[in-house]
Amino acid sequence: MANTREDTLESTPSLSDSREPPGVAGIPDLQTEGCAQPLETAPKKLCGYLSKFGGKGPIRGWKSRWFLYDEGKCHLYYSRTAQDANPLDSIDISSAVFDCKADAEEGTFEIQTPSRVITLKAPTKQVMLYWLQQLQMKRWEFHNSPREPPAAPDPALAGNAPALHLKLGQCEEADLEEFLCPVKTPTGLVGAAAALQPVPAMSSTLHNISLKHLGTEIQNTMHNIRSNKQAHGTGHGPPVEESPQSGGPQREEQPPGAEASTPGREPADFPKAAPKHSVPTNITQRIKRQNNTFPFFSDGLSRTRSAQEKVVALEQQVLVLTAELQSQKELVKILHKALEAAQREKRASSAYLAAAKDEDRLELVRHKVRQIEELGRRVEALEQEREQLVHEARLREQQVQELQQHVQLLMDKNQAKQQVICKLSEKATQDFIQPPGAPDAADPDFLSQQERMEHLKDDMEAYKTQNRFLNSEIHQVSKIWRKVAEKEKALLMKCAYLQARNCQVESKYLAGLRRLQEAVGTETDSFSDLLGQLVQEALQWEATEGSADPVELNPISEYDDYGFLTVPDYEVEDLKLLAKIQALEVRSHHLLAPDAKERALRERWTALGELVPSSELKQMLRAGVPREHRPRVWRWLIHRRVQHLHTPSYYQELLGRGQACEHPAARQIELDLNRTFPNNKHFTCPTSSFPSQLRRVLLSFSWQNPAIGYCQGLNRLAAIALLVLEDEESAFWCLVAIVETILPADYYSKTLTASQVDQRVLQDLLAEKMPRLVAHLGQRHVDLSLITFNWFLVVFADSLVSDILLRVWDAFLYEGTKVVFRYALAIFKYNEEEILRLQDGLEIYQYLRFFTKTICDQRKLMNIAFNDMNPFPMKQLQQRRAAHQERLEAELRELERLKAEYMERRASRGRPVRESCGSEEDGEGEA
Repeated sequence: MANTREDTLESTPSLSDSREPPGVAGIPDLQTEGCAQPLETAPKKLCGYLSKFGGKGPIRGWKSRWFLYDEGKCHLYYSRTAQDANPLDSIDISSAVFDCKADAEEGTFEIQTPSRVITLKAPTKQVMLYWLQQLQMKRWEFHNSPREPPAAPDPALAGNAPALHLKLGQCEEADLEEFLCPVKTPTGLVGAAAALQPVPAMSSTLHNISLKHLGTEIQNTMHNIRSNKQAHGTGHGPPVEESPQSGGPQREEQPPGAEASTPGREPADFPKAAPKHSVPTNITQRIKRQNNTFPFFSDGLSRTRSAQEKVVALEQQVLVLTAELQSQKELVKILHKALEAAQREKRASSAYLAAAKDEDRLELVRHKVRQIEELGRRVEALEQEREQLVHEARLREQQVQELQQHVQLLMDKNQAKQQVICKLSEKATQDFIQPPGAPDAADPDFLSQQERMEHLKDDMEAYKTQNRFLNSEIHQVSKIWRKVAEKEKALLMKCAYLQARNCQVESKYLAGLRRLQEAVGTETDSFSDLLGQLVQEALQWEATEGSADPVELNPISEYDDYGFLTVPDYEVEDLKLLAKIQALEVRSHHLLAPDAKERALRERWTALGELVPSSELKQMLRAGVPREHRPRVWRWLIHRRVQHLHTPSYYQELLGRGQACEHPAARQIELDLNRTFPNNKHFTCPTSSFPSQLRRVLLSFSWQNPAIGYCQGLNRLAAIALLVLEDEESAFWCLVAIVETILPADYYSKTLTASQVDQRVLQDLLAEKMPRLVAHLGQRHVDLSLITFNWFLVVFADSLVSDILLRVWDAFLYEGTKVVFRYALAIFKYNEEEILRLQDGLEIYQYLRFFTKTICDQRKLMNIAFNDMNPFPMKQLQQRRAAHQERLEAELRELERLKAEYMERRASRGRPVRESCGSEEDGEGEA
């Protein structure tokens, strides 16, 4: 109930208090005589009476409400009168948009929030425009002001805050002036002066009561009754002379800094009541006198007034009391009904307790049960009705959407009509000024046309005003949306960075556990058990369980764009911890992926027209081809390699040959189909068409190149081509280009001579580029060819993650096998320190089995391959190949000679042994 006195302090200019909240003292006004004049100072609070459309059934209609804007929360509170202690409800202005329709009733406008639409009506059109402009400014100031200022701000920073706020206000004022001229402040209808005006009269007092907020209405009514009684109790004595310092007229002449405010509370605490002792006794009594609903007593009756003025004031007081009494009677009736319901419940309970026998009590209970069942049936009926209403509401929403589209069409038509009206108005004005023939002023047709023209002018002005306001609203909402989008993007980037850092920290923790587990071994059982428990907990914990945020930033799907598993599923128990580390590394890299660089690269490829060999194209291929451009680029690269072999119907001829007769390699191809990329959904799904396409491609290549036929590893090369090109004929020519034009001859022969040569060349390059690593591996007798042989045979198809693998192939199809050597060296350089840390040969072999899958930073790997590994001349590579080719051929000839000598010795003396051995075997077989 103390809120009533506080509201009076907010709205009455007769009290001087220096505790004005900072959010109330600086609201700019839009009061001016014209568009060219500057904006003046607005009232300290945005408040006033408006009519709100609401209610249900027969009481649905316009209700008078007192509206007060809260600076801190950007909410518009409303109550029945300015003297009510508690608000009925509030409207969130921060997420609302405003609208006014030219064809609606004068002064009517809408506030549209995400949850509801509130229709309000101002007394005049000027008041409506004033409220709309002020609410627009408040919404803009709220979005541009800091949300939670520190409790003890730095004095240096505090001094800069008002200047920033003023700058934003000036920008908004300039924007408003671009669209809609600032509206003059309505005198007496808004601000503190509006609280002293009589409550707008309604058709009935009950009609103005909010049944939805009945409890708040009762509290406010009881509070007003007590306030009126206290005011009457203190008003029997002679009127007290007010001091000049607190008088109303002189208070208005004081500077703005001394305006009255709410003692002891901020505007944001509107629903809360302040303690009674916060206001001195003499001031409280005076507030009570001013806080009543009698407008003629708001400033107190002066002794010098005439008797006639006192009589008029008393008559007005009687009318107000009569209306208040009527409203109290209605409330008493409502309370009586509630009391009767409570008494009936009490009588039923008393009858149950007073029953002497259990049968009587049982009968009462049965009666209540029957009532409960009846109520249950009613609830079910109401639930069905609610479902029907929900269904109808959905249908209505669809109708509303259709109507909105229709409204948009009508608005377009209206725009065209406005242009026609403007042209007709200009023509009518010219005809009126210079009429072709002087019409008779008394002519009814002339008068009706003139009246119609005036109406059209009024409508045109109304539509112009509506158009300017809607333009300003669209402009401001767009700016707010852009600012919110920028803040959201910044927060998402920050969250992604924090999640990535968290993944990196967890990855380091798991790696530390793994190293500690390897170092401890089985020395101490208790320590090993503890480490095992920690490892199991780490494997069971999922990254998404540690975050309370339901929105996952940059989510990683189970499969990538080409169908590969994002993180491989290791079957070996010892490798599950490594798979977890790899998953965290992939997620961290995915979160920290430089979108700006990828976007710039994608834009360069989009802007690139016809593909022509050049150094620029070479650099772009090394950086990688975006997924949407990769099929086109690969087809161009393949065509450059096989254009001398390519004929339009050649692939179909090979398919026909394969259908006519079975190739000797068909059985081996069929066996390898099921082993092709078990971590890719396109080759493991039973309904996928990729395995059958891969079969046809491999069979066609076997017929095309009888010297090779089929070799294990070709299935992976053809599968990669199929996944990217998505066309089996293009995949066939890609396989031909790799085997017959890019890789050396005899790479896939029975002896794999060229493959063995490349392994020896790689050993030389490793010794030259990374001598420490080669020495470390040599001391532990580690043969790298066991690991790297497959790299060269399938061009890393089984080793690297798909994103890096395809970027390697982008450069490989253009530059050739030198790219394979570069990336093989870069992979070892990337993990050199980790390999040097391992001391056991078996542990090194185990690490080399999977370590390529842990590489996630493609840019780092590319920089090592094409920058750190330089110089890397192709001439030197060819010379080393030739040298090792000669040595390998000499070794093979020596092996053939030794084999021939052995066979000769065996042939000369081995025939009797063979027969005796054969007889022994036959004998054993018979036994």
